Amino acid sequence: MPASGVSAAAIAARLSAVGLSARVEEHDRCWSVEAEVPQSLSADLWREVLEVVAEADRFGLLATSLNGRTLWAVVHNELVPL
Repeated sequence: MPASGVSAAAIAARLSAVGLSARVEEHDRCWSVEAEVPQSLSADLWREVLEVVAEADRFGLLATSLNGRTLWAVVHNELVPL
């Protein structure tokens, strides 16, 4: 597994350690991590979750009234020199 995949797996493992069920997917240019975030997440856990996803190249939160809240993070694949 490339280093980007290892990083994505580590992010998912840390999210799981705080009680979120995380999914990891490989894409052409990146790895993605997604986790559903319950409404009852405490402020302390939010801080911990934000520390975890800050290790990704990009992250965000998708919140809808239909599907709840999904936290996402992206780790880009390493660039191969020409």
